[in-house]
Amino acid sequence: MATPDVAPQFGAELKDAFKPVNNWVSHGVQWLDEIQQFYRERSAIEKEYAAKLTGLCRKYQDRKAKKISTLSVGDTPTMTPGSLESASLTTWTTHLTAVESHAGERDQFATDLLVQVAEPLKQAAAQYEEIRKSHVEFHAKLEKERDAAYGDLKKAKGKYDGVCQEVEGRRKKMENSFDHSKPKAQAAYQQQILEMNNVKNTYLISINVTNKLKERFYHEYVPELLDSLQNLNEMRVSKLNSLWSLAAQLEKSSLSKSMEHMAHLLNEIPRNVPHLDSLMFLRHNVSQSQEPPNMSFEPSPVWHDDEALVTDETAKVFLRNLLSKSKTQVRELRVEADQKRRDVETSKRIRDNIQQGKDNRSEVDIVRSIFYLQGALHEVERKKLTAEVETSTIMSVVGDLSLGAKNHNFKSQTFKIPTNCDLCGERIWGLSAKGFDCRDCGYTCHSKCQMKVPAECPGEQSKEEKKKLKAERQEQANSSTPHLDLEPTTTGSSAAPSLTRKDTMNSLSSGYAVSANRSMSNAASQPALASPTESAAPAPVPETAATPAPVQETKPKRNRVLAPPPAQYVKAPPVAESTKPSEPRGKMIYPFQAGGADEITVQDGDDVTILEPDGEPSHMLNRNVEALLTFQP
Repeated sequence: MATPDVAPQFGAELKDAFKPVNNWVSHGVQWLDEIQQFYRERSAIEKEYAAKLTGLCRKYQDRKAKKISTLSVGDTPTMTPGSLESASLTTWTTHLTAVESHAGERDQFATDLLVQVAEPLKQAAAQYEEIRKSHVEFHAKLEKERDAAYGDLKKAKGKYDGVCQEVEGRRKKMENSFDHSKPKAQAAYQQQILEMNNVKNTYLISINVTNKLKERFYHEYVPELLDSLQNLNEMRVSKLNSLWSLAAQLEKSSLSKSMEHMAHLLNEIPRNVPHLDSLMFLRHNVSQSQEPPNMSFEPSPVWHDDEALVTDETAKVFLRNLLSKSKTQVRELRVEADQKRRDVETSKRIRDNIQQGKDNRSEVDIVRSIFYLQGALHEVERKKLTAEVETSTIMSVVGDLSLGAKNHNFKSQTFKIPTNCDLCGERIWGLSAKGFDCRDCGYTCHSKCQMKVPAECPGEQSKEEKKKLKAERQEQANSSTPHLDLEPTTTGSSAAPSLTRKDTMNSLSSGYAVSANRSMSNAASQPALASPTESAAPAPVPETAATPAPVQETKPKRNRVLAPPPAQYVKAPPVAESTKPSEPRGKMIYPFQAGGADEITVQDGDDVTILEPDGEPSHMLNRNVEALLTFQP
């Protein structure tokens, strides 16, 4: 508990009692309006001399009596003040008594009161009220941020529950699927588990962030706001003291016969130390505050899990990227926060000089500047705190994964020309046109895939090297499948069935196509594709489009072989020949510019002949098999 000799700190004592403190400060600011109205009325009444001046003083004695409780201890004190009144009210009582003793006010004195006391009080009240409202708005913003953090955590929990539900659905679907579709269901189930792990990690990180923000809200943000309100009120009292002193000086000079009374009033006013009102309010409003408990991990009702971060290799890629991003933010935000903190300290020193009379600038302007600088500092500190918690959370579990990482120099891009993602192999176009492009090595990926990209950038590459890397990454993306340790669900076979569907194509407008097993025949002859455990040797280039390619003998799995250039299997039909009626026709819906030896340039509206039919809709196609097209001019 603070003593009369030590200035109290609302933030340390009252914690989150913003509403009663704000109401108390508001009463004090509104009281300034009453005081300036007093001086205005007194200025008019002074012309009527002693009789009406005495009546005026009694009128305000009554008004003061009605507000003793609210001005001294606020609207809802935890302890009844009894007959006590604040130091400001006591000084005000002394002032009214002195004024009541001086009935010989002159006209000049009335004019001086109006110009030098009433108007400054009105201006000060308006300025203080503006600053107080700014505090109210900032407190509402803090509450909104806190509630938003709670809401984000709730959304993260909901998303986690949803993805767990999806995993459970995938699992049931996998168990109920038939043998020929079970591999596909297993792959979908594995992919969903990986997605669930990332969502879980995000949820756990959100819990830590929310808890830390909640801690800052109740132990730093709101206490600092309460201290600021206390400073505002004490500044108001200091201003009030100065104007009272001015009014007393005016009265002393114009009423030489009342010198003794005014001298007594001047002796009483300095006793109204600004923090005495705060101390009285503090003693009558101390109450127990209950801080909400920390947030904790809540497992999904359908996916029983613990609160440990997932640390498998796939999750580490995501965590490594998040750690690198957070560490970069911490470094940048720390520099920015230090600069803003220095700005705040500089403004506070200016305010101290103003209070000591060493600076003639407006203290209200400086206080307003400090308030807005602290708001800007708060924004930076909040972002820095989030990044620090993310960094510490990840490093406490898996260590500093960013050591030795070769991060890609990603730049946000909107891909207007269809491009394949180097991670998942899917198109970056249409509704998913936004993605990222490494300015050093040319790595491209969806926005959703950025955090899953391994930090293995080879550095700045030439155009040819980028093209070669592109082909290798596409081959890897089309051949790689996420793997989880799952119990086999089929028996009677030494190898799981192939997860690759046959007789499908990427799309008629495919700009880049690399197939592990590409047919070299037309519609007249369509050999079966090899299973994933086998790879067909490269077929000899057919002499004409009508000559079927022989079926190659299967061999053990080997590295993928790029398809031959398009000219060897895509060409214009002879003039003398006409397209067979049995061969389906198609038309390009947009132009495409060839970007390599295995691509061809086609224009919007060009007719094409489909040599091998498209088995399923393009959005369900397997990336490893595509149709053969012939250009029809």
